[in-house]
This record gives sequence, C-alpha cells and structure tokens, in this order.
Amino acid sequence: MKINKSKGAIEKLLFLAGIKINGKNPWDVQVHNEDVYRRILFGGSLALGESYMDGWWDCERLDEFFNRVLKAGLVKRISKRRLFISFLIAKVLNLQSRGRAFQIGEKHYDNGNDLYKIMLDKRLTYTCGYWKDAKDLDSSQEAKLDLICKKLDLKKGDNVLDIGCGWGSFLKYASEKYGIKGVGITVSKEQVKLAKELCNGLNIEIKLQDYRDVNGKFDHIVSIGMFEHVGVKNYREYMEIVNKNLNDNGLFLLHTIGNRASKKTGDPWILKYIFPNSMLPSIKQVGDSIENLFVMEDWHNFGANYDKTLMAWHKNFEKGWSKIENNYDERFHRMWRYYLLSVAGSFRARKAQLWQIVFSKNGVAGGYQSVR
Repeated sequence: MKINKSKGAIEKLLFLAGIKINGKNPWDVQVHNEDVYRRILFGGSLALGESYMDGWWDCERLDEFFNRVLKAGLVKRISKRRLFISFLIAKVLNLQSRGRAFQIGEKHYDNGNDLYKIMLDKRLTYTCGYWKDAKDLDSSQEAKLDLICKKLDLKKGDNVLDIGCGWGSFLKYASEKYGIKGVGITVSKEQVKLAKELCNGLNIEIKLQDYRDVNGKFDHIVSIGMFEHVGVKNYREYMEIVNKNLNDNGLFLLHTIGNRASKKTGDPWILKYIFPNSMLPSIKQVGDSIENLFVMEDWHNFGANYDKTLMAWHKNFEKGWSKIENNYDERFHRMWRYYLLSVAGSFRARKAQLWQIVFSKNGVAGGYQSVR
C-alpha cells in the first residue's frame, strides 16, 4: 500500500512535466525497483540521483527529463527538507574556507586526467564553449578563449593571472596567439602536473595555490569557471584580493555559472558527488561583492551555450568510456552520465546561467567597448 501511495504521488508530479512512468517517450522513466518512489519522496534530489546510480531507474534522455522536471518546478516540491539542512550547514560553517580549499581539487579535478582527456576538447577546456559561429566542441572552446582575450584587449608582453587555471588552456592559448606571459593557480595536483607539461616552453608558471595566497601585480586577471567554488561568505575577500593584485588600468574577467536566485548552498547530490562545497552566485551577490572595488564594464550571458557544451562532453564520455572503464566502476559511469545530462537539462531549462563579466578598477576612459 505504501508503494502504491508513493507511486501515485510521484506519478502526479511527473504528469505536471509531461513525463510518464514506464512510458514510451525518450524522457519517460523506466523503473526497475518499486521502492524508488518512497525513496525519492523522502530523500529529494539526493535520492533521485543516488537511486539512478544504483540502477533503480533509467531514462533514455536524462537531459530532456531534467529540462522538463526543472521547468515544471518539481525539484522544489520534494527537496525542501534536504535543502533546509544544507542551508543550515552553510549558514553556520564557511564551507569554502582556506582549510577546505583543496577538497574540490581532490574530490573532482583529481579524478584522473584520463577521464578529462576523453571527455573534453583537444585543449582540455573544462568550461562552457562559445557556439555563436562554432560547429564543434574544439572550435567552440577556441572561440571562447579568443573571446576572453579580445574582451581583455590582450597585448604582447601582458602579465596575466588565471585564478583556477585548470590544465592551462587559457594561458597556453593567450601565450601562443597573443604573446602574453602569465601565472596560473589551481587547487588540483593532477591539473598542475599536466598543465606544466602542456605549457612547457612558454612563459607560463603553474602553481598549486589557493587564491588567498596570491601576491603580485598583473596587467589583467581572469577567472574561468572557478568562482563557483568560492562561496558567498568569501566573495568580498575574493574581490579584494583580485583588486589588490590588479594593476590600476587592468581588466578583470570573471567567467562563472550563475543562479537566478540568491542562495547559500547548492544541490545536495551535486555537493555530495561532484562539486563539494560549491554554490552558484546570483547577480545580487556578485554586485554586493564589488561595491567600491570595481566598475562593472560588461555583462554577457550565454548560458544556453552550456547545454551544447555538456551534450558534447557527454557524447565524448560515452564514446571513450571503453578506454578508461578499467579505472572506474559502473556506478561511477552512471554517476558521471547523470551529472553531465542533469546539468545540461538545467541550462536548457534556463535555470542556470553562464556569465562573463568584465570589471575595471576605475572605469575605462571613454567607455569599454563590448565584444561578442
């Protein structure tokens, strides 16, 4: 009786999103364990993801399933208790403190360079591509890197800091195409090791370092896909550090996923399995953090491009899985698929945004010329 009651409740919710249990559409769910209904009702989004990892249900098009679920607002209806607990933890603790700074590197970015090599573009760029005129993943990532270079108006010899440099793709591109020199910092040991190899022979230094330990002067500063790990309690300090290390006439470009609402924590499943201690900033939170520090020169939202990027990553991941499957298990395979496709669905539903924001310290004389 409990199973039937729970199943009925889930069926009613899914109906609102045009999804059927054991239906024929590619976004319909196929249930393999009847206990999944009660598990999801009591466990919310965390249980939804864990039950998928456990093989309790499947869906041919997870990306479209999440697009429909998110547009219908279903996650909020079943996740309130779990989200409240996460909110209380984030309220009391600084989850992105200096002492916890390297946890994201160890948990996510140190998973294995083999995983990222099969999934990403040839430059290993683990952020949203720019698909305006691009036809594939490689060209979309080069277009994004070039877009950033143009927004910063890079010149030969410029000294550039990349906060959260990943495998060094931006600095390498900017060095090769624009003749800059630079410093990249990351909290991932695996990224440092490979980035040093990839940037060998260029005037680029890669460091294993927390942003709070940066001390220097740079013509320009970029942060591409790292701000999601800073946390609202640290936004002001982060901006103060950028301001201190940026030359008076320099530009700072922040590339970050953004949230439509101001929150203090992230999705419970993402926090547990993919990005520990992460959270997405809102426009208000970014605005509060820069008061009397920066002039906001340009704000560019191309979040719909992340849907295409994630779908391309998923395609590469599934195609290359046989090359790395001996290093992982099937539960990891399902977890990573769920991660890529659920996030793709969130961008398709326009719940998540992707922003490139350009800041100056004192305002660009005559006005900043936007680049698209």
